This record gives sequence, C-alpha cells and structure tokens, in this order.
Amino acid sequence: MPTFTFGSGVLAEAGPNAQELGLKRVALFTDSRLRASEHVAKVLASLRESKVDVAVYDEVVIEPTDASLQHATRFAADGRFDGYVSVGGGSVMDTCKAANLYASQPAEFMTYVNAPIGAGQKVPGPVKPHIACPTTSGTGSETTGIAIFTLRALNAKTGIISRRLIPTIALIDPDTAASLPRNAVAATGFDCMSHALESLTARAYPRRLNPAQGVSRPVSQGANPFSDLLAAEALRNVGRFLVRAVNDASDIEARTEMMYAAMLAGIAFNAAGCHLPHGLSYAVSGLTKDWHVPGYPEGKTLVPHGMAVVLNNPSVWRYTAPCLPERHLHAARSLGAETRGAGPADSGEVLAQRVIELMRATKMPNGLTALGFVASDVDALATGAEPQYRVIKNAPKDVSREDLRALFGAAMSYW
Repeated sequence: MPTFTFGSGVLAEAGPNAQELGLKRVALFTDSRLRASEHVAKVLASLRESKVDVAVYDEVVIEPTDASLQHATRFAADGRFDGYVSVGGGSVMDTCKAANLYASQPAEFMTYVNAPIGAGQKVPGPVKPHIACPTTSGTGSETTGIAIFTLRALNAKTGIISRRLIPTIALIDPDTAASLPRNAVAATGFDCMSHALESLTARAYPRRLNPAQGVSRPVSQGANPFSDLLAAEALRNVGRFLVRAVNDASDIEARTEMMYAAMLAGIAFNAAGCHLPHGLSYAVSGLTKDWHVPGYPEGKTLVPHGMAVVLNNPSVWRYTAPCLPERHLHAARSLGAETRGAGPADSGEVLAQRVIELMRATKMPNGLTALGFVASDVDALATGAEPQYRVIKNAPKDVSREDLRALFGAAMSYW
C-alpha cells in the first residue's frame, strides 16, 4: 500500500514529495486530453517550484495496449529518469507503472505478463519511485500493484501484477473530479463498486491454494478481514453517492466521496483480488465491434472498463450467491438495498436488483445486447474469458466453461 494523502488541493504537494524522495529528474505521465488541464499544470508547477526537472509524456492511450506500453517504455528508458509522476485515470497510472517497470528491470515484454498468457515471472528488483495522482473516481490504481492492458495478439485484456508496481505515494485530490464527464463518473464508479463487491465475495483466504511463501506470496490473498472492512465502507459510499455524482457535476460532496470510495476499494481488491466480473469483462471489451461513449476518445471502438465490468455484475451475483449467501446479503445491504425479510435464498437476487437499479439510474446499457452481442456469441465470449485464469480462480466457486457460457447468456439483458 502506498503512502497516501487524500484531500482538496493535495496535487500541490507533488513537488515536496518528489524532493523528499530525492528525485532530481522525473517523467510526468498523462494523456493528450489532460495535458492542458489545471491538474497537470498544478503538479508541474509544484515540481518546478521544488527544483525537480520534468519531462512530460502525454501519449498515454486510453485503455492501453501492449504497443502503447512499449512506446511509453522507450520514452522512460531513453529519459534516464530517477522517478515518475502520473496524473490521470487508470490508463495513465497503469502505463506509468509498466514503463517504470520495463525501464528499471528490462526484459522481453511478455516476461512479467500474468500467466498463462505471459511468463508471469517475478519482478527481480526495485523500480523507481512513483507518485500517482488519480483524476477519476473508480480505478483505484493509485493503491495497487496492477497494470492492465489489451494484448493485441489475443484481442483480450491481461495485466502485470507485482508489489513492486504499487506507487510509492498517492496524492488523491477530489478537486479533480469536478471536471469529469458524467459517463466517466458512471463507468469508473461502477469499477469501484465491482472492486468492492468482488473483494467481499472472493474466495476466502484460508481456501486459497497459495504454495508460494514469503516474498513470493501473491499480492492478492482472497477475502480477508482487512479487505472486508474497506470493501463494505466503499460500498456504503457508492450506494449513497454514485447516482448523485453522475447526475450533478456541481455536487462536490458526492464526487469527493466517490473518490474516497475508489481509494478504499482499490486497497481492498489489491489485498483480496477480483474475480468473475473482471474476468468476464475483458472478453466483452475485446470482442465488442462498434461502440462509442460520449466523453471518451473518438475514432475507435472503446467500451469503458467499468462499463464492461458492470454489465456482467447481476449475472454473476445470481450465480455466486448460493455459496456465500450471507456475504452477498451484507454486500447488498452495504450498497443500500432493502434486505429486511430477505433470506439466504434471496441474496443473489437482492444484490443483482440493487446493481440493476443503479445501472438504470445512471443510464448504463441494458446488458450485452446493447453492445451488439447476441445469444450465439456466448461461445466466443467464453473463449475470450478462459485465459483470465488468475482472476476467475478467485471466485468463491469453481467455474467451468459451461458456467462461463451461462453467465454471458444471463448477462444479455436485465430489464
């Protein structure tokens, strides 16, 4: 977990933090849309006031690919930086993590990529300090050792996970949320929600098969008392503030509380791990043919990550609830569902219906059919999800290919 500071105006602390870390020359990672923003300007001013030399990389791709990460790595390696600063959403922070990794510990690209897609090798040594400054309210990437990208050869998402990738410092400034478009607030907010729900319903840590010990122990350990507390608190904030934050950009309280929820959920899922909603989402993102969302980059098909995740949520909770009914009821209650009179047999439906209620209130698509999928696509979707073994095996029950087909089939429409 990084050293983190949460509060209005903390972006201005980037320079003193870099100075405290002994940094003389840093790379600031952002994207082209944020490059001219007041958030980047504030961080740059703080760094320069602290006499820290800065080179800006603003070519981060939203929903990064292996190609975009390798392009960023070349910039990082050529610049010989002694530290990194990221200002942006999950795509920016993840790109910065990957560039820092490969510039610090050079290797063939697939060396550190999660098995079975990549070699899944352990990062052999330290990376440079990284100050992460999130500008969206959902990914939680500022608190995790995970970098997600699309592998073009498979047209599917995968990632790199290592304790070494956890940012050194996180500066979480809710002022950045005021300028977010509503669709970005909704998509990242549902990513936050799903992080918390998946943490709370993941395979419990005593049931995990973890042969590695000591420093080789996996970053994510399954549901545990620490992650449970953080996930439940994040869900309470999502239930109270997500719809308000989406529908009213001037609602400072709601957007601030969603930033806080994202931070809590990020810490929770880094400790516990995600499972089926994220595992299924990568196939949805990779196989969608023609989808565009206002507020996101134009010119290419792009399903915002949190949108791809939430479209599978209700289907998953109906499937997993029978093996952990009390946890699903606890999750539903934390998210604001009415659970009086609900018993174990009702837990999946109660949670699913609360998620659907939030989806409808924020104008999310009505299931996979809205993205152009049909029933005959379930085989291709299942095939696309199968390589996500690292995530899927963290579900509270064993999942077969037929289960994957059924889950996608049940996610086609909800209302």
